[in-house]
Amino acid sequence: MQAESVIPYSLDITFYKLKMIKMHTVTPWSATAQADIENSEILWEKKILSYTYQFYNTGDSLWIVVVMPDNGKIAFRAAFAMNSCFEVTNLFEDQDTIIVVLNSRLGTYEVRVDFTSAEVPVLHYTTSFTANVPLLMPFWPRDIIPLTQSGNIANTAGTIHMEQFGSRSGLLFASITKPQTGSFFYFQNLTSLSEYCEATETESKNTVGGSWPEIGFQLPTTDKLPLPAGKAFTISNAYVVLHNEIFEQTTIICEHFLNNLVTIYKLLEQPRIEYHNWPEIAQKVVSDLKNNKGSWTQKQGLPYLNAYLCDYETPPESMVQLAVLAPFKEYEKWSGEKQPICEDLTKGLPAFYDEKINCINRWLPSMVDKLDESEEQKTEMVMDSWYLHHPLMNLARLALRGDKTAEKLVLDSIEYAIRTAHHFNYEWPVFYNMETLEVIKKETAPGAGGERDVPGAYAHLMLLLFKLTKEKRYLHEAEKAAKKLEGLGLNILYQANNTAFAAGALLELFKITNKKLYLDLSYTCLTGLFKNIQLYDCRYGFGKNYTNFFSIFPLNDAPYIAAYEEMEVYAALSEYIVQAEDVEILPALRTLIPEFIKYAVGRIAYYYPAMLPLDMISEKVKTGEVQADLWIPLEDLYNGWEKSGQVGQEVYGAGMAFGVVPRQYIKIGDEFLLFVDYPIIHQSKRGNTVSIKLDGNKDLNCNLKIIKIKNSSIKMKVLQDKQTQKPFTANANIHEYKISGQGTVKIQW
Repeated sequence: MQAESVIPYSLDITFYKLKMIKMHTVTPWSATAQADIENSEILWEKKILSYTYQFYNTGDSLWIVVVMPDNGKIAFRAAFAMNSCFEVTNLFEDQDTIIVVLNSRLGTYEVRVDFTSAEVPVLHYTTSFTANVPLLMPFWPRDIIPLTQSGNIANTAGTIHMEQFGSRSGLLFASITKPQTGSFFYFQNLTSLSEYCEATETESKNTVGGSWPEIGFQLPTTDKLPLPAGKAFTISNAYVVLHNEIFEQTTIICEHFLNNLVTIYKLLEQPRIEYHNWPEIAQKVVSDLKNNKGSWTQKQGLPYLNAYLCDYETPPESMVQLAVLAPFKEYEKWSGEKQPICEDLTKGLPAFYDEKINCINRWLPSMVDKLDESEEQKTEMVMDSWYLHHPLMNLARLALRGDKTAEKLVLDSIEYAIRTAHHFNYEWPVFYNMETLEVIKKETAPGAGGERDVPGAYAHLMLLLFKLTKEKRYLHEAEKAAKKLEGLGLNILYQANNTAFAAGALLELFKITNKKLYLDLSYTCLTGLFKNIQLYDCRYGFGKNYTNFFSIFPLNDAPYIAAYEEMEVYAALSEYIVQAEDVEILPALRTLIPEFIKYAVGRIAYYYPAMLPLDMISEKVKTGEVQADLWIPLEDLYNGWEKSGQVGQEVYGAGMAFGVVPRQYIKIGDEFLLFVDYPIIHQSKRGNTVSIKLDGNKDLNCNLKIIKIKNSSIKMKVLQDKQTQKPFTANANIHEYKISGQGTVKIQW
């Protein structure tokens, strides 16, 4: 009897342990949450569409429970009383808004809940807190937990498709797979948290995420300054889009992510657009490049741009010369004036051709003896994979505009690039030896793979060569590389500008081949970009000194935004929306891309240190030096409490103004300029009429300005889709209009 009783008991313990291993661990602030909710009375209940919303006061938390159409449940903690208990002092309903006022021993809370009338169900709750005494808050629980029909939340399962990293948007997109509840897209508007962060000297980065099943937003904990008493601070401003389905396929996840982001974007209070005189900035950049010796190095009588201001130790790089030359040539054409610097830079390009490999090299071959090997890539013949293709892209662009020096260099180099692609089977490592093709560094991190989006950049290069030569082998190369992006899923982005080029190349391949795979992969690239943005305005610390809404980070894990990469994303996405004119792309992209362009044009001027207060510029610089009065951009801008310019002042970002002016300004003789901050799809001039086509969201606005250059008075008529537009501001020098983001605009005089 004893033996018979021991065996089942032992098996039972083993089974119990196995069950415990599969279950998630939880903290005390969630362990009893489901039981607390089930044992509490419903404060308020309402059904909207097929979703039921229930409010519960469980003592230390106010919960909003969403009952899904199939009876699955998700709970959102709208308020947390810390070590106190809530007393509901008021609850009232005004149409689609519910306001709950809560008192605790520590302070007063007001929770405002809105149910928007969007096409998909959106829950929006905002919580403010007024402390009775100054408070340090060392802990705060996350605000989302999945609920079960019966049992323990630790026995749930789900997939987090994406979440906030660093200072990016405070979003979380997840599917609840056990029980089969559905999916939700959560967005915390971190702009609203700025006053709290300023008062407590905290930051809003890494606030949305968590470990299953405790996920969502976690209020930054205070360890420096207490939250002041007697003032209401917004401590949460959350939007939730709900879905019945569970998403698994990358294409479906990407489509819903982009759609959800637009749904939330339209509900956000967006910051004011700032205008900067980019033609004037471009002239300042030209002057500083001409006159400041810190930008240049001489070799054999030829001038070369330094990568960073006053960095004379590092040899010149081909990427740096071409990163400035390519947009500078665009500006030269726009201005109608020859730019001597363009001629100087062009003369120096052939010296980068390295006969050892029959290709242009990253470093000027005659100066490789100056490489100090302080970094892996600062070694002779060591190539960072994307650095091979980037200069070749710009050479191809220049060649397409008729530059014979660039055409010879790119055609002489392209066979090496193709041979390298074949050697690596279109999957590039991080670093390799250019002569032997030996891999020096295979992966960005263990298990993360190499530079994942380089196949897309290579495809873009091949399509440029296809346009230049009409040889179909380049088209075939582009397709072979593009197919390597399949299967990377949401981890496709390595470096934002290369991912943007990849998106454009994939769109072109779709237009040429009509293969939907390429359009889907293009959306995956764009998802990688838009999940890497900062869709809020940081108004605390040094971040309050400049507009940072809709910034994009250069890498998945970069702690700062970067001038050159942002400029290239801006240029690539401007071209994307032009190329998409005759393609039925996702409607969400006709909102996100033009809006990104609009904010980029108003925002990236703050990379110039002359636009910033001196106290937010770092005294310590990694490379070269910073001259704050110089119109050369800082590489790195931080928001929050970190100073900017820690990396240096990047000369290779000097083409920023040269890229903006030709894309956003139209010259009308020598008398006037037209400025539009949306991508211009087409422009034409007939007689005394300029026509501009826009292809964004018709329900959103962009800015049109008529700017006087000389002494003529502004006597112009603006029509959009045949409707006369009135300026919202008009004086002798400028007339400003708000126009729809979609339609044809005519300016007549």
